[in-house]
Amino acid sequence: MKIEKLETFVAHNWMFVRLTTDTGLQGVGESTFFGWPNAAETITKSFSEYLIGQDPLPVEQHWLYMFRNKNMRGMAIGGAISAIDQALWDIRGRHFQAPVYSLLGGPVRNRVRAMLVLNTGTKDAVANEAARAHKDGYTAVKVLLFQHDHIDMTHARRIKDLVDRAEAVRDSVGWDCDIGIEIHRNMAVGDSIVLAAELEKIRPLFIEDPVPPDSVLSFGEVAQKSRVPMAAGERNLNIWEFREYIEHAGVHFIRPDVGVCGGITHMKKVCTIAESHHQGIIPHAVPSGPVATAAHVHMGYAVPNWEVQEHRPQEGSPWKDVVKHVTRLENGYLYAGDAPGLGIELDDVGLKRVKPMTTLGATATRADGSVAFR
Repeated sequence: MKIEKLETFVAHNWMFVRLTTDTGLQGVGESTFFGWPNAAETITKSFSEYLIGQDPLPVEQHWLYMFRNKNMRGMAIGGAISAIDQALWDIRGRHFQAPVYSLLGGPVRNRVRAMLVLNTGTKDAVANEAARAHKDGYTAVKVLLFQHDHIDMTHARRIKDLVDRAEAVRDSVGWDCDIGIEIHRNMAVGDSIVLAAELEKIRPLFIEDPVPPDSVLSFGEVAQKSRVPMAAGERNLNIWEFREYIEHAGVHFIRPDVGVCGGITHMKKVCTIAESHHQGIIPHAVPSGPVATAAHVHMGYAVPNWEVQEHRPQEGSPWKDVVKHVTRLENGYLYAGDAPGLGIELDDVGLKRVKPMTTLGATATRADGSVAFR
């Protein structure tokens, strides 16, 4: 069996790859480098010269060949390798007529708990959405706590408003629903430490990315001086970057993304390193498309320390447009099913309807004209 064709598709902010073998088997994968999907596409196409004619089954060998090819790093390269790697695992599953999770050691659970990512909005709107989610069966929600308006508030007003918003969500769902707090890298070390102390009363499952991810030492200071579990990792690309966060940053939940951190091959290693430190996995999965979501769910079946998967419903556009069906979500849980491979097929007609995103949005600035954190 040999790879004879590599195709790429950019739709919305996703880049998909499809590999076809001379036996007719196909595998699909997705890059979640959503800022510049066309950059990941260009790099993916460059690997076709190597991949065409290769046996698709030695996945680890192909991963190493691509990663070490030019000794360069970055999310565009990580996104390209990740998408190709998922497609290779998909082919592997179809070849052996087994779901991918069976090839990763078999299931350690029969479903993956989903954590609904709440929309931004007013305090009451977010709290009401959280209540509806819990009523619909979700046992975990994530609130994007830091809003654009917080940038120009005074320190005291900002902390008060953030705490008020978090308390409103807790009051709306009670104590039988976990709450993840997303700061989105918007705060400095001192602010984060003060906020974490104030949020202890609502018992959040985690605080994610309270400070920019550039400094392991800075993140470690926040974790050391806080009594709330910390989460980070969505921008990390390989086991060496994750190792520093896992061992030195005081992180309690690791947040790899299968669409940029090296695909299934490499992410499985990240999860194992975290497991050796008794740290949970909460993958970065928004704004993932339907292929990366499926890859995450298959890994969630096979990874012992998988805690919960952030998620947004994919039954509507543009998710459902680009594939023939999406991963099943029922009563707050995601199901991989038992189809061979990842169990996902691209919809060529739908892909043509979903246009690529062409604008990046404005960078946040303060009232005095300076550029804010993000």
